[in-house]
Amino acid sequence: MLTTTDLLRLPYTPDLSEGGIAYACRSLAYTYNRMGGSPVDRMRRIVAGVAVELAFRRHLGEQGIPFDVLGATPFTDPDRYDVSLGGHRCDVKSYHISRREQITRVHADPGLLLQAPALVPVDQFAAEGHKDDDIYLFAFLLGLAAASLDDADKAAAAGQPVYLVHPLPDEWARPVNWIPLEKLALKSECETPVTVEIGGMDAERNFVTATVDLPPRTRVPVEQAFHSVAYIHAHAQRRPEVRIGIHSPVCGDAYLIPPYEWGNIQVYGMDIWLAGWLSREEFRRKSYVLNAGQSTFQYARTRTKNLAVPLTELNPLEPLFHRVKDWAAEKAAAGS
Repeated sequence: MLTTTDLLRLPYTPDLSEGGIAYACRSLAYTYNRMGGSPVDRMRRIVAGVAVELAFRRHLGEQGIPFDVLGATPFTDPDRYDVSLGGHRCDVKSYHISRREQITRVHADPGLLLQAPALVPVDQFAAEGHKDDDIYLFAFLLGLAAASLDDADKAAAAGQPVYLVHPLPDEWARPVNWIPLEKLALKSECETPVTVEIGGMDAERNFVTATVDLPPRTRVPVEQAFHSVAYIHAHAQRRPEVRIGIHSPVCGDAYLIPPYEWGNIQVYGMDIWLAGWLSREEFRRKSYVLNAGQSTFQYARTRTKNLAVPLTELNPLEPLFHRVKDWAAEKAAAGS
């Protein structure tokens, strides 16, 4: 039975958001939009999830808990496990709590997190390649998200970091014909210079980026070779107030981004709470089906069908961490 004293708080530092943003941009063309919503919402979810994974790995290292990342998720395969503990695959399932009032209540009483169910999407649980002794570890990220344009503008005005992106449609991000985007160029209608980054893939499907300085109303060719472009990122604290366009004859007419179609994927993290864990076999035995559209502690409405287990039925983490240390010590002794 999990109790409030079993919850582990990890500090949140800005580098966690930076690592999550880098991963979200790289993975954009590959990740499956299980949860629905806009591409910007999906990128923000990825930022939050990766931030938790990075904080978890940092905690393991600081506590001297042996772990392996050889099987960690590449950005081309988003549903594999994150770390290995004692030879067991460990999949971190995290939930972003972003409602200000809810964050305030959890800060006052972390035990409120025990009201949440531990959720695993049904399609993910049914995927091939899992073992019964795989580990599901559940965690929460408490942090605001300036998701609307007004909120992003307010965050920028207050000196908070913003990361403005516009994901491109499939004809740019996932073209049917894998050919070079010849004569690729960008143009800004801004009256002042703007710097943007575009990210996509080259002929070998390697992730590549190009940073382009855009003078006012001037067409600027892109020297880096691209076969796809997944996103454009504006290097600015405030979103461009006029249109920015990208063009290649391969894609037909120029694609124009109006000022209201930028999104902020920055996550303003405060705390991370590690809750507990179950083996995959234990999770199967204890779980029940939670259909899409249900209200839970962490979601106003679930977007997909899940398997759910009450958080109080998870195993505490500290005994697991001690066992992992013992396993490593026994292995080292046997090999000496």
